[in-house]
Parts: sequence; structure tokens; C-alpha cells
Amino acid sequence: MAILQVALDLTILDRAVQIAKESVEGGVDWIEVGTPLIKSEGMNAVRIMKKTFPSKVIVADMKTMDVGGAEAEIAAKSGADVIVILGVADDGTITEAVKAANKYGSKIMVDLLNVPDPVQRAKEAEKMGAEYLCVHVGVDQQMVGRDPLEILREVVKATNLPVAVAGGLNSETAPLMVENGASIIICGGSIIKAENVTEATRRIKESIEKKVPIKTELFKKYRQEELYEAFSKVSTPNISDALHRKGAIHGLFPIISKGKKMVGKALTVRAMDGDWSKPVEAIDRAEPGTVIVIDVNGGETAVWGELASWSAKVKGVSGVVINGAVRDIDTIKEIDFPVFAKYIVPNAGEPKGYGEIGVELEFGGQRIRTGDWIVGDESGLVVIPKEIAVEIANRAIDVMEKENRIREEIKRGSTLSAVMKLEEWEKVG
Repeated sequence: MAILQVALDLTILDRAVQIAKESVEGGVDWIEVGTPLIKSEGMNAVRIMKKTFPSKVIVADMKTMDVGGAEAEIAAKSGADVIVILGVADDGTITEAVKAANKYGSKIMVDLLNVPDPVQRAKEAEKMGAEYLCVHVGVDQQMVGRDPLEILREVVKATNLPVAVAGGLNSETAPLMVENGASIIICGGSIIKAENVTEATRRIKESIEKKVPIKTELFKKYRQEELYEAFSKVSTPNISDALHRKGAIHGLFPIISKGKKMVGKALTVRAMDGDWSKPVEAIDRAEPGTVIVIDVNGGETAVWGELASWSAKVKGVSGVVINGAVRDIDTIKEIDFPVFAKYIVPNAGEPKGYGEIGVELEFGGQRIRTGDWIVGDESGLVVIPKEIAVEIANRAIDVMEKENRIREEIKRGSTLSAVMKLEEWEKVG
């Protein structure tokens, strides 16, 4: 039966130990001290895990690239049963790691992450004495939609070694990996970001044992055709964090009901102050789910109101963003149509017909093009460039899931400062 390994890719040891305990209750077999935890806490993280879970196999994900003998030795002496060496390392690094690990009763797993020819390297690693292989699609690769299945199939055919697989796996995808020859299922985020770690682990373990997918919402990776669903799940703060504090459109006032989100691809309009012709014409061009983005250079005469909102709502438009003025707010609120605008005024202009639809705009500190994604909620407004929309959607989901786990720890009686070890992690210098 396939082994379930939890990857503790955290930076704080206390949190890692607690999550490990909960995952053991759920049936996890192997405990991986993840690379971020090793870099943050050093070999003490490996020692503590071995002392806390003496009957469990402890994996040290060293991701060793050089001095394989030395790094394998310190990991083995610290209690690691399995030590991970990168497949892209030099042959000498792998062979020295194998010798050192064997000396201290540990085993070597060669990680094929970013190896140009994983099948060939798998064969070479087996000849060099490695005991395990790992087919690995890294977190950053997962964010753009890559998965490990095809590589796994080829590597399993090429070697007699047990093959581990890692790459955004959960209770829906893990059984497929087992069916295709994986001996070890490595799960990180689908366990460590769960509000209920024990239940999440138990669900994955059951799916592996029965070889039947079990539905989960956690750690799902979204594709291009699923972006509306993904962006509807997350908040604008989640997206801003995923964009490294970029993307926020400043200076516009949200007119949106509590709990509602505005999500869609932008259709851009440039017009003159008070000229509402092109903004209204854009409704006819808009596809359902579109967000109409209007730039009138911050003008104070309304180019949008009740009737335009009714027209847009009937057409299926998700909302409107106006670098300018809107009126009829009482009625717009009644029909629950999301609007973000710079000014609220009673006076409207005339439909003169000046302007353009589908042009690049720049206001509120952001560049906005037709096809970029716009998300708005009570916290504000963000734009996501269309070229990186899949990546940012997945990163925003990742941010949300991590916050969900931290919230759960706070609810158990901790504080944000204590959970995050803020004093320890304040910037030095």
C-alpha cells in the first residue's frame, strides 16, 4: 500500500510539531521536515521531530546540491531516516551522500525537480545507490498549472526503485498517482493549510487506500477556464498579497453590498467628462461576466447611472469601474449592481460620442487593458494582468488557505503575534 508523507513546509517549528501531531492522528506514515523548516530552524527541527515521533520515518528535505557527504551526515546524525538530494546535483554529490547515509543507517531519496531528462536521471540515481526517487513539481510550477502525472508514468517504467510523487496533491488527485505507480504520496498544503489537519489527513489516507478520489476544495489548482471561480473565492487583500502588494486601484469609492464580489475580465472605455455615450455603448459589446472599466480622467459629471446599471445587469455585466462620477446610487444599491467610482454626484452630462472602447487605460496607479481581470469587494479593487492570471489566482488561493489555518490556531487560544513568532522574525538591521 502506498505511503502517505506530510511535507511540513513551514518556517516555525512549534507550528510544524503541532501540525505533525494532528496529521499523525489522521494516519500519516512519514513526516518530512521541509526545506523551509530546515533553513529556518536548522537540524534542530529534524532532532525534535525524531524525538517527538520516534516510530515514524523522518524525511529531511535537504535539497542538497553540493557537499553531499557532509549534508547527509549531519541529517542522519540528527535523526533523519531518509535524506533528499537534488537530482540536478553532480554525480559525486549523490554518491557521497549515499555513502554517508549508509554509514549512519539512513537512505537517500533523489528529487527529480527540474531535471532536464528525469527518466535518464532516475536510471543513473538507481545505479549510484539511491533508495528512493521523487517526481516533484514545485510550488512555483504548480501555480502555473503543471502537474507530475506524465513524468511519474515514465519514471515508474524506467526504474525498480520506489517512487515518491509531490506536486499539489490532495484527496482528489492522490489516488490517480497511486494507480500510476507511485509508492509514496507527498502532501504539503492539502494537510498543513487545513483548518482540521486530522480530518484532511484522514481523507487523503482513505482516498489512497481505496484508490478512489474524495472531493476536496483545499489546495485545488485552477486552470484558465476556472479563473472566475478562483477569483470569486478570494478577497482583494488575498490577491494583493499574491501580487506582492501590487495591483490595487486607488482612489475609487466602492458601492457594493456586504459580502458581494465583483469579478470579471475588463472591457475598457475612454471618454470625456460627462459624455456617457461610449460607456453605454460598451454594454452592448460586453460579454456576460465582463467588468466595464471607464476612464474620464477623474471628471466630476456623471457618465453612469440607474438606467445604465439596469441595462448592464440585464446583459449580465458583473460591474463597472469609473475613474469619474456616478449618480442614482440609491437605485443602483437597490438593484445590487456593483460600482466603483471616484465621485457620487446628481448631475449627468450628454451623449456626445467622443472616446474609444477597448483601449489601454492608466489611472489609480495601475495600467488596465481589455482582458485583464478585475476583482472588487468591500476592501477595494485590484487588477490582475491577463498574462499571469492563472498564477495569481492560485497564489491568492494559497494565501487564503494559509490564513484560514492561522485563524484556526488563533481561535484555539493563541494570538497572531504568538502564532507568527513576530518578535523572533522582526527584520534585523
